[in-house]
Amino acid sequence: MELQGFRALVTGGTAGIGLACARLMAVAGAEVIITGRDSGRGDSAAASHERIRFVRADMADLGSVESLVRQAGDVDVLVNNAASFPGAMTLDQDAASFARTFDTNVRGSYFLTAGLVPGMLARGRGSIVNVTSMVAVKGVPAASVYSASKAALESLTRTWAAEFGSRGLRVNAVAPGPTRTEGVQAEWGDTNEELGRALPLGRVAEPEEIANAVLFLASPRASFVTGATLHVDGGGAAI
Repeated sequence: MELQGFRALVTGGTAGIGLACARLMAVAGAEVIITGRDSGRGDSAAASHERIRFVRADMADLGSVESLVRQAGDVDVLVNNAASFPGAMTLDQDAASFARTFDTNVRGSYFLTAGLVPGMLARGRGSIVNVTSMVAVKGVPAASVYSASKAALESLTRTWAAEFGSRGLRVNAVAPGPTRTEGVQAEWGDTNEELGRALPLGRVAEPEEIANAVLFLASPRASFVTGATLHVDGGGAAI
């Protein structure tokens, strides 16, 4: 129960990697808040463990982010996981999808973090884990907007680690490779499996494999780790 007495917030926690993170943290003893836009799916996800509760939030809407900060209260662990991941070649990318991706993946995470960090600093402890992506540092056709947004989040990881570290707050990132989730499958289809087959390990990840890395960085076991990006990508960063 290494997170006993901790409160965690996982954005985009109603399915996929986010839900896997929430369940692992709840098993580790944390009280976990998950967010998402779909109330039905959120209530169903929260029912999977007694220490998980759902708060509806749209990370692309700053008013919703501000409301989430108020409802969350004191948070010891923040997992910025919610993401929009459109697939489109640059010449086909529409402006609305571009804006929503950056609003969700960058702006929403930025202002949620800014809203919750003062409480962490006042208590002298806290851990933030940003879920980024293998494509933040690799060129993949049709991933231009998504990869740019995740590269921005990795840059914020380093900046926040430098800004907050002297007051006991750690900030790290987990960069998953292709992972088998319903959302990714719906958006990317067979391309996701193809990316997995091209990795040194020759397959895609399961959400729980990514969640284990998030749990490690969030936990006291990673007490001397900050500003780092942990690549959980089947060897993708090596090729």
